[in-house]
Amino acid sequence: MNGREELSIQNKFFIFIQPNPIVMKNLLSYSLLAFLLFTSNLLAQENYTVDGEQLSLKTEVDGTIILLWNTIDGTYRYFLKKGNDITELKSTRVEKKYNEEYKQVLQENTSDVSISVDKVKLTTASLKSFFIEYNALKDPNYSVEVKSVQLKLLLGAFVGVTNAVYTLNPTNQPLPTLGIDFEIVDHHKLKRHSLLFQFKQTFENSEYKYSASEFSLNYRFKFIKKEKIDVYINTKFASYTHEVTPTLNEDLELVQTSGDSFNPLLNFGIGIDYVLGNGYLTFLYGDIVSVVDDNNGEFPLDFTLGYKFNL
Repeated sequence: MNGREELSIQNKFFIFIQPNPIVMKNLLSYSLLAFLLFTSNLLAQENYTVDGEQLSLKTEVDGTIILLWNTIDGTYRYFLKKGNDITELKSTRVEKKYNEEYKQVLQENTSDVSISVDKVKLTTASLKSFFIEYNALKDPNYSVEVKSVQLKLLLGAFVGVTNAVYTLNPTNQPLPTLGIDFEIVDHHKLKRHSLLFQFKQTFENSEYKYSASEFSLNYRFKFIKKEKIDVYINTKFASYTHEVTPTLNEDLELVQTSGDSFNPLLNFGIGIDYVLGNGYLTFLYGDIVSVVDDNNGEFPLDFTLGYKFNL
């Protein structure tokens, strides 16, 4: 093999292994999405240490005895918390027989009242009924609030900037935006969830003659929900958009064309609501990842800051 052939092979090998910037950015975006979804599931729970094992558990019943649970590695696991002590409720199987050790744990922790564990099953519904019954016997003032759906409406406005990464935008121009939000929430049964209708106007600038009027349907899951702050994943499901886009005509002259479109989407972003006065100060980093639309190779930048108040 002569030197020229060897150099040619080396050049081809270099081109083959050279990372594609668009692929790398898409890979980064999908990695971010996976991280957000994992985090949303993890942070919706409380962390406990049980027999040296770190677990994230949900509270099903509160009171003198607390019922904790979660699905771990595809298996439902239940725990009894009394004071600072946490004991797992198990029913191990030997050959074809279940030992039902959880009944002994329940009996030991509820022996101060007259209550039977014989018919308690290792299911969420059965354990929940037992825990509520014990807590009511232990505390005459104990009550379980049966919360009905109570919808609340919020109206908000925002301003921001976007690089319209799902359009051509050849020089990655930042474009100003503004809009309004109309959000429906239920602070009782579905306090971590909300449905949002949004109108967003994107304005052109001197370098990129693109503008858009977008109506969209969004769902929000609040994976961190505290007294003063909520952090949520924003999912845009669908949008109706009127766009004005710069294009080249047959004479290679730059002209603006307009069109309307309805698009099913699956775009993800992350946002924060901070309680302020009779409403919330809001921040959203939107459209970070799209499962449906391809971006133009630039990293998505779509930030809005606003305020929404309770109607």
